[in-house]
Amino acid sequence: MNIKMTYLPKTKLRRAFTLVEMLLVVTIIGILAALVIPKIVGRSEQARVTAAHADLSSIKTALDAFEVDNGFYPKSIQDLVTAPSNAKNWHGPYLDKIPQDPWGNNYLYYFPGKHNAASYDLLSVGPDGKEGTDDDIGNWSK
Repeated sequence: MNIKMTYLPKTKLRRAFTLVEMLLVVTIIGILAALVIPKIVGRSEQARVTAAHADLSSIKTALDAFEVDNGFYPKSIQDLVTAPSNAKNWHGPYLDKIPQDPWGNNYLYYFPGKHNAASYDLLSVGPDGKEGTDDDIGNWSK
């Protein structure tokens, strides 16, 4: 018995997404974005605050090392990088460079301090760039 099988050529099925399917996908992506983006944005600001605290801690360590070597705190934060004329036992530089805060502002240093009268104030003005507002990050308790 000789059976001859013939195959029909495969037809190419073209199928496109319907408008309803596209709207459904766009809606799902929008809902996911609405849930995820606020969490990501909040984390980046939290990371900046953490970085500012870390910078303040390293500058504080350098200020304290300056005080141990010289018996007094510097008049300017720049004295941690270049030797002032009145520091006879200066063993710096205590910092390679003075960093800027995560928002691109200079860290502020006051000696004697406004908040720490017996010591110094060291602060970042925070995201708004203005001193004396609630977003300032300093070495004193609020």
